[in-house]
Amino acid sequence: MPLIHVERVGPAPFIALNVGGTGDLVVLLHGIGGNRRNWRDNIGPLAQHFQVAAWDARGWGDSDDYDGPLTFEEMSQDLLRVLDHLGHRRAHLVGLSMGGRIAMHFAVRHPDRVQSLVLCDTTQGPKDWPLERRNAFIQSRQAPLLSGKTPADIAEQVAASLVSPHASVEAVAQLVESLAMLHKDSYLKAIEANVADVTLADLSLITAPTLVMVGEDDHLTPPAEAAEIARLIAGAQLHVVERAGHLINIEAPAAFNERVLAFLLAQSEPVRS
Repeated sequence: MPLIHVERVGPAPFIALNVGGTGDLVVLLHGIGGNRRNWRDNIGPLAQHFQVAAWDARGWGDSDDYDGPLTFEEMSQDLLRVLDHLGHRRAHLVGLSMGGRIAMHFAVRHPDRVQSLVLCDTTQGPKDWPLERRNAFIQSRQAPLLSGKTPADIAEQVAASLVSPHASVEAVAQLVESLAMLHKDSYLKAIEANVADVTLADLSLITAPTLVMVGEDDHLTPPAEAAEIARLIAGAQLHVVERAGHLINIEAPAAFNERVLAFLLAQSEPVRS
């Protein structure tokens, strides 16, 4: 199994990466409640064939906090810095939830830097959400924190709302650990950014080979939304992961790794161990 090491990408805000393997670059982009450790069951298998980098987005994990609101444009610029730091012109982007939105934003604005996309349990954004859905999302995520609670205080409740009824105890524990590590201020900013009424990307402009994946029990970004994303991206494949909710890479790592690896190998000239 390839060794995984930590790198920091500057200048400020510095971005923390777990990096391992050689070959074409695969960048793993976590969701709003995550960090680079969410990929611990995935990075090793993928790094047997590719150079893999799992990041902490700005304001998450061991990456720097920052002043001002969170924007997807800034995160796309951070992603450019990661590719340049690792010396790759193009990368395969694997994004879950918020990470999928970053990947779509990046693919439209920097198509020459994208080799392929894997979009997991994600959404085009809330532009078509009814007002009550937006308000309910913000209320459920922000209100406890604004009332004085910490991310650790709400971690178990939020985790329970995201996973499938079939999720293992170990998968739930991993998600609770991840949520408890959130930077409170950055999480509040991210909730606002993800529910802002903006169109992040015209998906018909995406030309990279794309795999759209979703858990069959995902109630936050359900299979119908995944199917619509796949419909809008020319040639996109759709794969539904059985007995999984919103965190397919954590809840069903073996099934996730098998499907993603098959897709990436078909788009690449990988280095085989």
